[in-house]
Amino acid sequence: MNLDNTAQARFNMIEQQIRPWDVLDGEVLELLSVVKREDFVPLAHKSLAFADLEIPLPGGQRMLSPKVEARLLQDLAIQKTDKVLEIGTGSGYMTALLAHRAQRVISLEILPELVEMARTNLAKAGISNVEVHNFDGSKGASGEGPFDVILLSGSVAEVPHSLLTQLKVGGRLAAIVGQEPMMHATFVTRTSETDFRTTQPWETVAPRLQNFGEPSRFKF
Repeated sequence: MNLDNTAQARFNMIEQQIRPWDVLDGEVLELLSVVKREDFVPLAHKSLAFADLEIPLPGGQRMLSPKVEARLLQDLAIQKTDKVLEIGTGSGYMTALLAHRAQRVISLEILPELVEMARTNLAKAGISNVEVHNFDGSKGASGEGPFDVILLSGSVAEVPHSLLTQLKVGGRLAAIVGQEPMMHATFVTRTSETDFRTTQPWETVAPRLQNFGEPSRFKF
């Protein structure tokens, strides 16, 4: 892809995939022009960097589709003072978007090959307010918390309560929750020490995060 083609493909992604998905926040749209998605895509799939699909990653993982990434980023309304925990670093692209909006990002990735890939990609992009750890994200990072924002960059059957307790009061968590063929983008705000408010404003599907429990399918 030459430079002109890349710029056109990025423009088309934003105008044809992302805006129609109710991503209208000017700062988010600008950020999608600034953070080069193609630099976070494995070389073999670079031509698909702006396509409306989940690009394969090493270890059998996949990137979220561009419109899902953008909508999650918009709906989390991250502030410059926020401390963010991301679970599922993948190639580091969503991590990079978060880093541009937050004060600090801690990202947990269970697969060593993706940890290396993400660290390399983030360093090349000049992003320094991120730490990527090779760690099972289903446990969270209680020693680093509490967090203003927790993002699960993938889907789970349900959000573990242990993650919700790592939110500050006023903090919010986003995850894609449910079973195929239809899951819900789920936003949980911690309203007090003991109370949480949940909304599920839109539907999508996303790849599963590893090591999060699945509900038993057996009914007695």
